Amino acid sequence: MTILITGVTSGFGLETAKLLAKDEHRLILVGRRKDRLKEISDSLKTKTHAVNLDVTDRSAVKSMFEKLPAEFKDVDVVVNSAGLALGMGPAQDTDLDDWEQMVDTNIKGLMYVTRFALNGMKKRGSGLIVNVGSVSAFMPYRGGNVYGATKAFVRQFSRNLRIDLFGTGIKVSNIEPGAAETEFSVVRFRDQQQADDYYKGWNPLKPEDVAAAILWVINQPQHVNIENIEIMPTDQTFGGSITNKKG
Repeated sequence: MTILITGVTSGFGLETAKLLAKDEHRLILVGRRKDRLKEISDSLKTKTHAVNLDVTDRSAVKSMFEKLPAEFKDVDVVVNSAGLALGMGPAQDTDLDDWEQMVDTNIKGLMYVTRFALNGMKKRGSGLIVNVGSVSAFMPYRGGNVYGATKAFVRQFSRNLRIDLFGTGIKVSNIEPGAAETEFSVVRFRDQQQADDYYKGWNPLKPEDVAAAILWVINQPQHVNIENIEIMPTDQTFGGSITNKKG
């Protein structure tokens, strides 16, 4: 299969690429960090096509699909893993630039990649869109404001895609992880120490855990569509609470 993964330079996207490479799928690796992207592409023992791209750039996303090499042209699976959270302050104190960047990446970027991928999938009558959402889509918490709202969009967009694509042979899945230890919190807090402190004393998800779920979804037979998966660490429960933090 030919599989396109966004946000591949870290976290869920990176671990998903590593797992899929073991099965020798052709991988289109999409990421913003050029040096890291090349390093990852060179390290994977499968056929890869690396694209240095910001998914928020609509024209660049369109161009990427138009210019895919012949061997990678027919995209069977898209894993929309690119996303971020910025800040943990209450809405009344937050920076509007942070809000807009989250909307541009988590919503618009996902829309652009999905829409252009669907052109080819529709022609072939098959395909799979895997969206990486978050339990923040339905678990409000202090400071979650716009980040949670963007992930609520991902959840509902995925559901509406299923309705629109019904009968086309194209499948849609939404993966919603709870707290996971990735670069996500470093980006959110803009501070490595604060991110490290957040994960002390309990066991969050690892990116490999979410990648394994994505791989499982991809490996389902054509007649099986996994609608939605919520993945929580044992130490986290409903409401987003860390229930087993020591110290």
